[in-house]
Amino acid sequence: MTTKTEARIIPLIPTEPYQAPMTVASAEAVLTPEEQEQQRLADESWRRSIPAQVFLNYFFAINYHLQDGEGPLGGLGHLPYFRQHQAELNDADVAALTKLLHTCWSTEYALRATAELGDDNFLRNALHWTFPQAYHTILSGLQAFLYTTGVRSNNGQVIRREVGRLVVKNAYPRPVSFYAAGAYGDFSIHRLPLAGYKAGLHIASQEIDAQAQIGQFLRTTRKQKAISTRQQVQANPNTAIRSQKTGRPLDKWTAAHWQQITWRLGYTTIFDLLGRLRISQSSREIERYVEADIDFRLFHSSLLNIVSYLNGVHETYVAKALGLERYEQLVRELPTHLQGGFVQERLRTRVQPTLLGAEPEPAMKMAA
Repeated sequence: MTTKTEARIIPLIPTEPYQAPMTVASAEAVLTPEEQEQQRLADESWRRSIPAQVFLNYFFAINYHLQDGEGPLGGLGHLPYFRQHQAELNDADVAALTKLLHTCWSTEYALRATAELGDDNFLRNALHWTFPQAYHTILSGLQAFLYTTGVRSNNGQVIRREVGRLVVKNAYPRPVSFYAAGAYGDFSIHRLPLAGYKAGLHIASQEIDAQAQIGQFLRTTRKQKAISTRQQVQANPNTAIRSQKTGRPLDKWTAAHWQQITWRLGYTTIFDLLGRLRISQSSREIERYVEADIDFRLFHSSLLNIVSYLNGVHETYVAKALGLERYEQLVRELPTHLQGGFVQERLRTRVQPTLLGAEPEPAMKMAA
């Protein structure tokens, strides 16, 4: 009787000649020169697409995270800051707000038109204008909101500082109230409990993926801002941090030196992330996205959803400051190209329910 141990050591007689395992090199040798060149180009294209894929991942992750909210606009109507928001506005103020909102909506209209007109290849080349359009439509809506708080400035630094304070003060719904703070090398992420996990190179499929990617986006954006701020500080003779020995501006900084400029950074919020979209048409960087092999339709739809969400928040604040009746009149008097579209839809599904604390009204009739 053969034991189990003996059975394991009985040699097997091969029925076919032995073939060594195929290595990468031998696998490549099987390909024709033309196929090898195609493989090389595909690998190179994939490597070139990584920065654009990461950028797509970031904005898809933000859009994914926005879905994690309660009620219209993530429960905006329940925020103490929102409930206390009010403003005294005269006719000149109403005219100024109307102008800002028309700019916001016309820019969003153009952004939406791109998606309706174009195929994937069109959307790829449209990044030259869709990136800045997404940024500027949100900026105009933000300026309208800030106007009702008494901040009436076109200065980018002022706007960035004020909106950072508002985010930290919980003026925004939870899905967009996250932010980064702290000195270079010691950043902290707030209101994103899963942001410490390692971000992957894949599209977010669950909340942990989304928060990890948003956290990475916040850190890289704040790092860029810190480095840029250091360069500005050191380039100015009046602000440069100098060596106590030589009196010359320091090239190497310690953690203590970074700490000295942290106050200049303010808070890093979703609006700083959107600021990364400000890529000029002549910039070489945008070509990395245009030439990349990514899902441009998904990229565009993610941007549109983020735009619609934030514009809806700002519109609701303006409507509360104006009074709902006055805001509804402003919407009824929109230019022809904006009538019967997304502005009225957001009024019905987001602005009115938030202000009235009720379910959305039935769909409005589209203008003829």
